[in-house]
Amino acid sequence: MNIALSKSRFKQGLECPNKLFFSNNSELYHNVKKYDTFLQALASGGFQIEEYARLQYPEGILIDDPEDREDYDYQDLADQTTALLQRENVVIFEAAFYIDHLFIRTDLLVKKGNQIKLIEVKAKSIDPRKEDNFLTKKKRKIVSGWKPYLFDLAFQTYVAKKCLPNCKITPYLCLVDKTKATDYEGLNQLFRIEKNGKRTGVEVKEKDIKKLGINLLYTENLSAVVSKIHSGEHTYYENLNFHEAIDLLRDIRINNYYPNWPAKFSACKQCEFKKDSTPEGKQKKSGFRHCFKTQYHWTDEDFKNPTIFNVWDLKDPKLMEQGLLFKSQLSPSDIKYKEKVGELDRTERQWLQIEKEREDDFTDFIDLEGLREAMRTWKFPMHFIDFETSTVPLPFHKGRRPYEQIAFQFSHHIYHEDGRIEHASEYINTVPGQFPNFIFMEELMEALRHDEGTIFCYSTHENTILNAIRDQLKASDHLLKEKLIAFIETISQPKDKHPDPWIIPERNMVDLCKVIKKFYYNPHSYGSNSIKKVLPAILRTGTFIQNKYSSPISEIQVTSKNIPSDHIWLTEKNGKIEDPYKTLKPVFDDLSQEEIETRLSGIKNIDDGGAALTAYGKIQYSNMEAWERELIAEGLKRYCELDTLAMVMIYEHLKSLI
Repeated sequence: MNIALSKSRFKQGLECPNKLFFSNNSELYHNVKKYDTFLQALASGGFQIEEYARLQYPEGILIDDPEDREDYDYQDLADQTTALLQRENVVIFEAAFYIDHLFIRTDLLVKKGNQIKLIEVKAKSIDPRKEDNFLTKKKRKIVSGWKPYLFDLAFQTYVAKKCLPNCKITPYLCLVDKTKATDYEGLNQLFRIEKNGKRTGVEVKEKDIKKLGINLLYTENLSAVVSKIHSGEHTYYENLNFHEAIDLLRDIRINNYYPNWPAKFSACKQCEFKKDSTPEGKQKKSGFRHCFKTQYHWTDEDFKNPTIFNVWDLKDPKLMEQGLLFKSQLSPSDIKYKEKVGELDRTERQWLQIEKEREDDFTDFIDLEGLREAMRTWKFPMHFIDFETSTVPLPFHKGRRPYEQIAFQFSHHIYHEDGRIEHASEYINTVPGQFPNFIFMEELMEALRHDEGTIFCYSTHENTILNAIRDQLKASDHLLKEKLIAFIETISQPKDKHPDPWIIPERNMVDLCKVIKKFYYNPHSYGSNSIKKVLPAILRTGTFIQNKYSSPISEIQVTSKNIPSDHIWLTEKNGKIEDPYKTLKPVFDDLSQEEIETRLSGIKNIDDGGAALTAYGKIQYSNMEAWERELIAEGLKRYCELDTLAMVMIYEHLKSLI
């Protein structure tokens, strides 16, 4: 049979063996991660790093399916590998090994005599200066964030050793060294993500590694850790060692049965096999439901009852172990509830959510006095800002390190004391090859320096970016270096344990997300504090917002730089208020589907951060025509403008309540 436990399915099965059954039957069960644009953007970086790593071995030979079949022949690929391994010395990309219904493809395999380096390439970053990145200091256990990578490497090593018992196989991880800065301008865009049908590939523009300057990769021998995984000293689950995991997961893969693996809180909370609002998500089954119908004998009615899985910031697995799965079963002591005088704390907010959902109470909660007191400190005109940023493993610009922050866009709304709302300024970098951060900072300073009005952001992201730009300025010889640093220090605060801190300023940005957490809860957000959840929740309950934003932009004292004056932000579709982000004009409205797919790799709408990150990468392509770059920029500007307008709407709603 052309069926096997591959390394990707092994990793998935380690998360939860039940997931392997659902992925076996993907035509029946929906996988929400399949449509996660942020994950897709991260995956693109992985493709780039793999090609970059291959350039280190120009003599390497790629094992590939000549017919480009989606369901390729395991044995054929393994036979190609075996033939190449007859050579005394050889480097193979995607070497394939198939034995006992186990199948792997290694990123890099370097053979010298009977010595083989098995190298797994990952876009994850590392600081090689640290003494030990992979094991905890005290108990010497695998750091949880590294577990998937190390067990993947252990699986590959195990299969390769079974196929090549007479060779010494040494496992390595090849990672991105975040301490190094590239000395090549435009490195990222030499590795261009391309779509070829269903497959994603990378077009490499420069294949001579000697021309690309400093090597940004770091490779570490992990034989000792892998050996302890094989021996059972390091386990993924306490009750399942490495060899038992292989036997179980291979059996599930071959015989395609539901293993009824006991449900665990963290795995179930993050389970991707659930239904969603996509057409496929509505048609296919939910693996999550399958597990709870089987293991807990839930009925369809049970699934209508509020569960513990969406309780904000709930991390205690003991509740599930005790059989406390529904909010109706919980008491305050179960979440270690502590009442606090003043603003909501973590457990108070959790209990508020639990009570409202189980009582089917969808009225807003608001701490009127607390919010009033906070609002008294806010000064007009009020400024609302949002940043769009990018971090990539292969830097866009010379002198930059992997995953260094790139601030390429901001939007800025002003709320005036007389109620006027002005989309006052915006910035976006569309110049390929230009490092935008310092220009970005100059534009932001110009937008905010003319008064002492309160500045609002949403979450800690903007403060993190200003910290990063300050550090970049400190290391630069930029003409406005001191002026820009001084301005940053007037509107932001140093991150925890910052090596070069400054005094928290009086005009420090107000995090509107923290305001929501402290003083307000809308049950329609179901515990989420994301602006993408809070705004639609407020649109469902906020009478003032509903009345105002049901009219065209031209009639509501709101200016816009990117949206037509006849646009209405609050509309209904099938009897429900539509998410405003879904009402944004498509980026490539005037292009044919063929042009979209072949020239611009399928970006249609920019309505979330993952798509925005991907779109900025496209703008950096130096051979993109001006009209293409402008279309993408227009879409990004619409998206970012709505982010700051959403903050204004949230402020207006809070103001209307008090």
